Formats: sequence, C-alpha cells, structure tokens
Amino acid sequence: MATATTKPAQMIITLEDNALIADIKKALKLIRGVASVRMATINDDKTITPAMRRSINKARREYAKGETISCSTPEEMKRYFDSL
Repeated sequence: MATATTKPAQMIITLEDNALIADIKKALKLIRGVASVRMATINDDKTITPAMRRSINKARREYAKGETISCSTPEEMKRYFDSL
C-alpha cells in the first residue's frame, strides 16, 4: 500500500494475444491494492530523422578520418572515461 512518502509501483505486462486483455483487466481489478488498470500500446518509432541522419553521416566521416576513440573492452572504456 502506498503511503504519503512512497510512490505507487507500476507493472508493465506485454501480451501476445490481445483477446486476453479484457479478462486480465477484470482479474487485476479484483486484486486488493490495485489502484487502476489501463491499456497502452507501445510503438517503437524506428524512423531516422534528418537530424539523426546528419549525426550518423558526421560520425561516419570522423571514423573514416580516424577522428574517433575506439575501446575494445569495458576496462579500456572505463580507463578512457576516468582520464577525462
């Protein structure tokens, strides 16, 4: 139970079969402590915007000219970040 000092927790459930949504919503509402049940769809927008395309092209040009930093291991990356 959430108190004035705690935030309520949220749970995300991914369903493969949309036919189950109504039954699951009903069942969740029966559980003591469930404040609300809402449905949302998640859209992964994989569109590359013009600004993203410019950044990608710039990074590719810098890489081709050897103007990038390359780390082969996590330890190497940590040493690099520690040196900044």
